[in-house]
Amino acid sequence: MDRIKQLVYRDRARAMREAGEVSRALPPAAANRFDLLLAASPAPEEGLHYFARLHERHPASFNRLVHSTNGMRYLATIFTYSAFLSEEILEHPEWVEQLLESGELHLSATRELFLDRLEATLPQGPAQPEELAKFRRRQLLRILIRDVLGRGGLAENTSELSALADAIIEIAYRRIHESLIVTHGTPGNGAMFTVIALGKMGGSELNYSSDIDLMFLFSENGETTGPDRISNKEFFQRAANQLTSLLSTYTPEGMCYRVDLRLRPEGSLGEVCIPLEAARQYYSKRARDWELQMMIKARVAAGDPTTGRALLEFVEPRTYATTLDFSAIEAMSLTRERLNEKLSTRQRVKGKPGKARTIDVKLDPGGIRDIEFLVQCLQRLYGGSEPWVRHGGTLLALARLQDKGFLSGAEYGRLAAAYQFLRHLEHRLQFAEDRQTHALPSGQTALEIIARRMPAGGGSSKWLLDTMQTHLANVREIYDRVIHARARDSQPGTQPAASPVSGAPAHANVVLALEQRAPQLYATLQHASLRRGAKAFEHFLERCSANPALIERLNADETFARHTLDLFEHSPHFAEELVRNPDLAEQIASATQAAPARRPAASGDLRRWYRREMLRIQAASICLSEPIFETLARTSDLVEAVIVSAYEMAVRETLRTHPPSDAGYRPSNQMWVIALGRLGMREFDMASDADLVFVVGDADASELQFWTRTAERFLDLITAYTGEGVLFAVDTRLRPNGSDGPLVQTEAAMKDYFGRAAEAWEGIAYMKSRTVAGDPQRAERFLHQLQQIDWERYGQGGRSRTDLKQMRMKIEREQGAAHPFKDGRGGYYDIDFILMYLRLKSAGVFFKVLNTPARIEVIEGMGHLDRETAGFLNDAATFYRALDHGIRILTGHTQDKLPTAEAHLETLSDLLKRWTPIPLTDVDEIRTRTRALFERIFG
Repeated sequence: MDRIKQLVYRDRARAMREAGEVSRALPPAAANRFDLLLAASPAPEEGLHYFARLHERHPASFNRLVHSTNGMRYLATIFTYSAFLSEEILEHPEWVEQLLESGELHLSATRELFLDRLEATLPQGPAQPEELAKFRRRQLLRILIRDVLGRGGLAENTSELSALADAIIEIAYRRIHESLIVTHGTPGNGAMFTVIALGKMGGSELNYSSDIDLMFLFSENGETTGPDRISNKEFFQRAANQLTSLLSTYTPEGMCYRVDLRLRPEGSLGEVCIPLEAARQYYSKRARDWELQMMIKARVAAGDPTTGRALLEFVEPRTYATTLDFSAIEAMSLTRERLNEKLSTRQRVKGKPGKARTIDVKLDPGGIRDIEFLVQCLQRLYGGSEPWVRHGGTLLALARLQDKGFLSGAEYGRLAAAYQFLRHLEHRLQFAEDRQTHALPSGQTALEIIARRMPAGGGSSKWLLDTMQTHLANVREIYDRVIHARARDSQPGTQPAASPVSGAPAHANVVLALEQRAPQLYATLQHASLRRGAKAFEHFLERCSANPALIERLNADETFARHTLDLFEHSPHFAEELVRNPDLAEQIASATQAAPARRPAASGDLRRWYRREMLRIQAASICLSEPIFETLARTSDLVEAVIVSAYEMAVRETLRTHPPSDAGYRPSNQMWVIALGRLGMREFDMASDADLVFVVGDADASELQFWTRTAERFLDLITAYTGEGVLFAVDTRLRPNGSDGPLVQTEAAMKDYFGRAAEAWEGIAYMKSRTVAGDPQRAERFLHQLQQIDWERYGQGGRSRTDLKQMRMKIEREQGAAHPFKDGRGGYYDIDFILMYLRLKSAGVFFKVLNTPARIEVIEGMGHLDRETAGFLNDAATFYRALDHGIRILTGHTQDKLPTAEAHLETLSDLLKRWTPIPLTDVDEIRTRTRALFERIFG
């Protein structure tokens, strides 16, 4: 508890008293666990305060919960992230106890599950506002814990929040409907009522504290059948008014939802509930353009689905009109920006002179609303001819727009990253107090806490502000280019002259100007006949106006110019990178250099270096047709160099801020960073995740806490968003017991786990492992011993053939449809499992070189493969890695399916020819032959 007491508190005396109370209530082991957990939390003072209050008010519940590792973790999560839910736990500690018993945190709840739970919770009779509000808060508790602990991603969390609202509205309406029938009878002509959700709720992207935008409809006019007869219209209007009141009534448990009906036909002047036919008439004749665009997110949330779908199907062809003029979108954009600025100014300043400007993550330029508006504009433009892009969810709509070629891979990556970051930030602003806010706090302390609450947070207000400004700038740049530039190009009389780039219009005649300014580059450009990369290259030339030296170099060096044009033609992702930062083009000229430039020692410089080296390596892959496994090896070396640098930085920083407990201990390379998966095999590719495990030797186990802090700092350095972007994702879940196990393992604990408790898939995963940082000799001996344990358990006992086949079939069943070329029948994993099995037959040989061609060569040399089979495996592995690499080059991210856009398929086919003689059209034949070989070996 001493480390907790040493933290800086606003009220130090209170903190000392509360720390003592909690310390006396815990046994030593639990106290140490509590100490570490709270010290690593984003708000230790708040957490300690609530723990002390829980101990004081509910000592029995306190004891039961803190004696459970998960119970203590759940409490710490709520107590340091959400004040309003912390108060709920002080009133209802049994909620957390029941979460522990039920195991519900592993589930993503559906609308149906929420309906069942709410029905079981509510007493009979009319629904009461307090009961509904209490149910909402109880479910928010579960969703928030899943969110903070990483049990669900952004899309999953917002889908649960939306499903929760659906269920509450549905049950509330059913109870109101039953009550009205008692008095007025059943509506005539079989009339039905429906609730249509709009906005974030309609897109199943609800916040923790949002208004819910609703529209109420009924299907038929008529009259009720009861003794006190009223018209269907009056019946359903009463239902709508009662439902709105029930949801928005404030209670001691808060309110359920603030209901906003202003998006209904005629807005505030319209009827609260209107007939279906009247709604059809409105959307066919009087709806404004923004009202049609709003219906992209519309969906039936409660009531009769048939009535709701009838309106949505009627409006859809009008929303996605193929004749939409881009100038109409430009006009909507300007109007929306003016409204946003007024709202944002009102929220930031509120009439107080001299008040500091706050940042609004929703309304500021480049914020959430800009992303949503941009996505909806593109959906309206292209959804008429391409129904695939019609979807209410922003993230999925982004993916579909990229899939069809309406966004480049780089544009998709930046917009998706910005949207997820800003929504995570919005959630952390809202679930602290259950308050609808989008503005960052102005105080330094509050900003620091918000930063620490972010997923993989950098832990400082500077990191938070820098990261956010990077995302806002990224979004604004794409927004301006896609919305405003396209609108300008669509104006009559503004088409510039044709350029030599495949006859495309040149922006400001920038390409034509090359004829005088850079005639050799102009000639190279004419000869290249750019098609797919023409537009991006013109943007690149515009950006180069500030760097005449680069144009001069492109003009003087024909090879440099040809390679640059080649990259623009075959990689929309890197083309976008070069448009954003033309200076990166220098890396294309150095693509033939085998060794990377010297790695820097500072984290910011490291990110810039990584970005430039990655482009240099991939330029060699594209422009020089470098063999695929050589490219993967060079990329792996680059990532390993980054890991070594981050390791050294983390050791230095941790030594300065949290030195070892033993003053004589000298930390250097005693912790081993072990790479598994693609990095372990030296087959890492751009946009891959790095599977890493941290281990210390038994002699260093006494300083496990120091090395755990070092590993945590290492992860922060690698994964944090900065102005230079991200490095790469890191996955540490392949350690014993996954996310629930210690981040840093001891040598003895690892050997014990793999000798006694590890499942077959875990042991086999370590067959593709190598040390990428730390003491290489000690780590290599350890891995050799670990792989010997694997062979004794799975190879020597003869179980490997059955175990491996069962594992492979399980992967195929669960992942094959989503990832056909890796996990599906005849995919890359068939080859991988063949090689793992044949290796286990080989008396547990320890491999230092692990990539696929090397494994095939060694196994062939041992006599387990004939030359023809080995040749086919090598060709198939090369094809699969080349296919995967080509998709990454094209899009900038991993995607285990062929693109559907014709232009992207053509580009991918061209890229494949550079690395493999097998054409893209033979993919099905490769899969068939690979599966036949798998079945021959495994039976």
